[in-house]
Amino acid sequence: MRAPKFWDIQSGRNDWRAQFLLPLGWLYSFATASRIRNGAQESLNVPVICIGSIYIGGSGKTPTVIAICEKLRDAFYNPHIVTRGYKGTITKPTEVNPNIHSAAQIGDEALLLSAFARTWVAKDRALGAKKAVAAGATAIVLDDGFQDTSLFHDISIIVVDAEIGFGNGLCLPAGPLREPISVGLSRGDILLSIGNTNAQLKFDAKYKPAYIQRVKGELLPIQTGIDWTETPLIAFAGIARPEKFFATLKSLGAKILHCESLGDHEHLSPMLLRRLDIEAKKNQAQLVTTEKDAARLPPAYRSKIITLPVRLSIKEASLLDQAIQRLAKDKLNPLLIKKP
Repeated sequence: MRAPKFWDIQSGRNDWRAQFLLPLGWLYSFATASRIRNGAQESLNVPVICIGSIYIGGSGKTPTVIAICEKLRDAFYNPHIVTRGYKGTITKPTEVNPNIHSAAQIGDEALLLSAFARTWVAKDRALGAKKAVAAGATAIVLDDGFQDTSLFHDISIIVVDAEIGFGNGLCLPAGPLREPISVGLSRGDILLSIGNTNAQLKFDAKYKPAYIQRVKGELLPIQTGIDWTETPLIAFAGIARPEKFFATLKSLGAKILHCESLGDHEHLSPMLLRRLDIEAKKNQAQLVTTEKDAARLPPAYRSKIITLPVRLSIKEASLLDQAIQRLAKDKLNPLLIKKP
């Protein structure tokens, strides 16, 4: 699925399509507020750190989950990830095992996250979190759970793409938001805007959320030893904004012969992959994609396609470190208890 153009910040809320759908956006935001207000939040005896967004679609939640897990381990927690398993067929709480599970069963994001921490897919997030605690988790990182009401969030981190911000500022279907900006941010603890310097300046000029702590981050490619300037590439990506992936490759000096933009989480059909493979062989080029897309590749193509991994670099990391340290006041990390 691709987001309609009138959701863009450039189009603004005055586009006739946004205005036509505005009453439905009001109803959607009212329903969301009512569900959140009346939801029964269950508190666990371990901290729950929620990574979410008020913007539908990709904003950088997956790399943020990975970064927070690393910070929790630095603080001597044993974090487990609980995620919905978007587009997966498994519904009951299940621990991800990359040796037996496919992206079709558990979703590409869950498969990717399982490489960084023990990961559970669960439509019922509270039940999934309890399973994780029973399996030894001393902290839960809730992926894309900001509007979920089943669990109490000890810390809520709202992630936003600094380049696109909050789009036209309207709620679904008139815009890309799950709830109004002021309402959503008022429920969060930290706003993490992800983007380069220019994107952050653009975000600053558009939004001034003074009532929530702001942290800035940027997705940076990992040095893998590949010389991206030597080999011609054919790049494809099925993420929320494929152009970001292509721009990152170009920033490394890559020679891209063709960019194939796919829909977010789009199925990598045999016909598509054969076409790309034929094009690569014809041009003596290397196929390259994102880590998330690679999780959906069939086994026959995994050795043929390389990935460009990126990780989140957080500039004001001390704010996140302090927030994690404050967790010990209410829910003491058992690994930090000194035995007599």
